[in-house]
Amino acid sequence: MTDDTDGPLAGLVVLEAGSMISGPTVGRFLADFGATVIKIEHPDFGDHIRNFGPKKDGVGLWHKYLSRNKQSITLNISTDTGGAVFEDLVSDADLLIENFRPGTLERWGLGWEHLSEVNPDLVMLRMSGFGQDGPYSERPGFGTLAEAMSGFAYLNGFPDSPPLLPPTGLADNIAALFSTFAVMFALYHRDVNDGGGQYIDTSLIEPIFGLLGPQPLRYEQLGEIEERSGNRSTSSAPRNVYRTGDDRWVAISASAQPLAMRTFDAIERPDLKDDPRFETNAKRLENVDELDAIIQDWMDDHTREEVLEAFEEADATLAPVYNVEDILNDEHYAAREAFLSVEDEDLGEATVQNVFPKFSETPGEVRHLGPSLGAHNDDVYRERLGYDDEMLAELKEEGAI
Repeated sequence: MTDDTDGPLAGLVVLEAGSMISGPTVGRFLADFGATVIKIEHPDFGDHIRNFGPKKDGVGLWHKYLSRNKQSITLNISTDTGGAVFEDLVSDADLLIENFRPGTLERWGLGWEHLSEVNPDLVMLRMSGFGQDGPYSERPGFGTLAEAMSGFAYLNGFPDSPPLLPPTGLADNIAALFSTFAVMFALYHRDVNDGGGQYIDTSLIEPIFGLLGPQPLRYEQLGEIEERSGNRSTSSAPRNVYRTGDDRWVAISASAQPLAMRTFDAIERPDLKDDPRFETNAKRLENVDELDAIIQDWMDDHTREEVLEAFEEADATLAPVYNVEDILNDEHYAAREAFLSVEDEDLGEATVQNVFPKFSETPGEVRHLGPSLGAHNDDVYRERLGYDDEMLAELKEEGAI
């Protein structure tokens, strides 16, 4: 099974020696746009993502999603024989993605210093909970811990409730996004600026911390620690979610003065534009309880469809609060081809998010969902590395593949 593609990353060879969410998400982004991503999995149990979360007939749906467009090979790189095979793979690769605990590859004799000698042009992405150095570097790291220590959980939730963790791997995905463009920066430097290979150190805590706005500046300059504000904003009003008369939900964000004025038109209260409690953003924040009560009273008397129509007519900023069923039935998502059906050997017809962003000339594509464990052993070991039957038999006997 080959992965011929015309995507913008066609020809880029990536080794993914990662597990669970963060590292494999980087691999998925690159594979979606045409890179040849060879996913290395332990021969006995594979990536733990195969058994994580919901399954259908024993098939992990997270694996099908995160491992799409990748090749799967089995290799125990912790053994001497497996380590030698790993070196062969590295010698032919542009990028290595790994998210072992710091020091693991070094214990196996496969750290950066060694691998950079095997392949001086190698770019190596090292992802971990707390980074490759520092007092916490050797601690086990997961997204939940990063969401707690980054300040995200402290800010998330309602004032009278505990800190709130996200329902999915937010820190892992944010770290993966930062790592993906970091990888492309490094490859640009290597290929365009005639630079060599290098390694990239990404922790889970720093990327999500970096997305929380000027928290350090606010604390240093104003002595303020931002507290939980629920669905409200501490910077603008109105901003909240509201229940409609048919027991559904909508979200309003009026972050600029004209948008607030249009909101008053939408709820049939143009008189509020001249109300001294609401005439400026600062005043609206001071009187946000009264403002939210007025808006909610109007919502109580209207269905969600009526609310959407009124806000669209007023050119005000409001959106329905969707679940996944709503999304899959939404005409705009459909028109944007934001999801598609893929024929899968295990699931049959399977719907997944499409590739994004959209490229005008070299778009990405979903070629297949996550493959079975070791499905590409022959493609990689025979065709790419040139191993013969005798060598493959020896590797299997030794438990290396």
